[in-house]
Amino acid sequence: MTQRILPHGSWPSPISADDVAHRSGAPNWPAALGDEVFWTESRPAEGGRVTVCRRRLREAGEAATVLPSPWNVRSRVHEYGGQPYTALRGAEGTTLVFSEFSDQRLYRHPPDSDRSPAPLTPEPGVPSAVRYVEPVAGPGGDEVWCLRETRTGPAPTDVARALVAVPLDGSAARDAGAVRVVASGPRFLACPRVSPDGRRLSWIGWDHPNMPWDSTFLYVAEIAADGTASGVRTLAGGDDEAVVQAEWSGETTLYCVTDPSGWWNPHRITLPEPEGGTAPSSAPPEPVNLARREEEFGGPLWQLGQRWLLPLRDGRLATLHGRGALSLGILAPDTGDITDLASPHTEWTAKLAVAGADGRTLVGIAASPDIPAEVVAVSLSDGTWQPLNRASGAAEDDPHRAYFPNPRERRFTGPDGREIHASLYPPRNPDAAAPHGELPPYVVWAHGGPTGRSPMVHDREIAYFTSRGLGVVEVNYGGSTGYGRAYRERLRGNWGVVDVQDCVAVARELGEEGSVDPQRLAIRGGSAGGWTTAAALAFTSVFQCGTILCPIVDLVGWRTGETHDFESQYLETLVGPWPRERERYEQRSPVNHAASVTAPFVLLQGLEDEICPPVQCERFLAGFEGRDVPHAYLTFAGEQHGFRKAESVRAAVQAELSLYAQVFGFETDAAAVALRPHG
Repeated sequence: MTQRILPHGSWPSPISADDVAHRSGAPNWPAALGDEVFWTESRPAEGGRVTVCRRRLREAGEAATVLPSPWNVRSRVHEYGGQPYTALRGAEGTTLVFSEFSDQRLYRHPPDSDRSPAPLTPEPGVPSAVRYVEPVAGPGGDEVWCLRETRTGPAPTDVARALVAVPLDGSAARDAGAVRVVASGPRFLACPRVSPDGRRLSWIGWDHPNMPWDSTFLYVAEIAADGTASGVRTLAGGDDEAVVQAEWSGETTLYCVTDPSGWWNPHRITLPEPEGGTAPSSAPPEPVNLARREEEFGGPLWQLGQRWLLPLRDGRLATLHGRGALSLGILAPDTGDITDLASPHTEWTAKLAVAGADGRTLVGIAASPDIPAEVVAVSLSDGTWQPLNRASGAAEDDPHRAYFPNPRERRFTGPDGREIHASLYPPRNPDAAAPHGELPPYVVWAHGGPTGRSPMVHDREIAYFTSRGLGVVEVNYGGSTGYGRAYRERLRGNWGVVDVQDCVAVARELGEEGSVDPQRLAIRGGSAGGWTTAAALAFTSVFQCGTILCPIVDLVGWRTGETHDFESQYLETLVGPWPRERERYEQRSPVNHAASVTAPFVLLQGLEDEICPPVQCERFLAGFEGRDVPHAYLTFAGEQHGFRKAESVRAAVQAELSLYAQVFGFETDAAAVALRPHG
């Protein structure tokens, strides 16, 4: 077929906004009971709800949806949630215990019966004021233990958290007193794990102003006769050390992922035999590093329940590890040797489970530039793998496969010669090419977090733009996870400086090497990436337009009550101590520099966002009153932090493409968004 010669941005593409909207839900949170493998899936076409799916190993056919509409399996603990369900084996067979989004209560559901889910926890006096996450089987088999978050007052920081035991017989749905507090303190809790003999409990905790990638502690306690934690001891963690996961292997061995060396490495802690509920007099054992490498075997606890490491029955450990992208490997704890498992996937997420009656199948979520995120089962017996959430070969049969970009990793040079990691997605379309000599416009994508990372994977939203002739570069700026603590802490005290400088440096270097049109550069990002985008438009002149999604734009407001408890003191490290550094907060906030923003922009915001609330956008827009700066403000009812509904995703990507078409001067098939001066 002869290629059509058309300007960048106007290439005809079969990847529509509907394609992006309806395929934006990736599988998540795998769990297993023998040969039964479960996972969650988002359903954008069903209002963005999350359901649970199931498939048995070696079972032919499609996975079954376990929970029909309108059930929505999603926790709001920390607002970011985490593992929202668990699968248990009881007298009645398989049982799911899950957090229902609409009321945040725990429910019990036997997937092999016709019964509807039944509540396990009481209905709170204030809707969704009591939330649960990361459920695990209790030691006696008649309870589920999980983390509970309770709103205690009107302020976002009026929150109490505890590790609680919930009876599986449903008695707590009628009597709130039936929910027993097992342990509490410090302010934030994560990773509750019961030892195989049911005699010990471990968990992770931290306090303000730390975030869980700054400083956390690993605790262990004996489980007393009354089912509460007794004789609590600290085993690992401390200042500038963050334990992010711990798992039992036998009664006295605890494996944990922590970073005293500046890299999250796997460690082993060998405990003495339990002493019947009394605190032992001996000093806690020292954690032993099992693989001292300048690689990450862990990551930030933005969501609770992540698993980078799992003990196997044969004494080895399944582990995710790498710099940037994570590979799946098997670690021999006595030698530190790691054998990577072969599959075409280049990125594995921190969502591991062990399946199979013999425990010799690993299940995880993986992707590559050619394969969308999928549930993958890998046999430890013969190394073979299979996708569980789709038919084998479905990715290869994608009719749009030729329209996806061929990305590549890049390293750029920032101020003072510092290294910047990024992923480059050049335009690609087999049916079209640009006129000779025309350089492509590029969009710099700044990820959220800011302690996050953009993986280089199959992304239909990116392909929506690159297949039309726009390039995309995702910048893992200083502060990103995946490259060690020192890289992550470049942002300490420098948020709004280092992240912006790194995005600018990447854009400029691409322009200098002749890969992009330096007069047609855009920047976009959501949440913390929305902050970086707004700051780049306010404090630099490199970008001709920007797309700002659910942003932070006013540091003072965000630090003094306009966000949730989890991040309410995050700025203490990102910016500086409050209120001592108030002037710095004010100087860096784009809301106070709207007069410096002259580039057109689109601002997109969920109206139920408690992390970056709409008031931040409204305050920012007030600075454009009476000014001739073209922009659009789109709000989405029923959306929180990020967009889940198909109609919201569709409108957002079309608005973004329409902005670029109007600013860069090309024709587009996207629905036009009106860019008007404010007031």
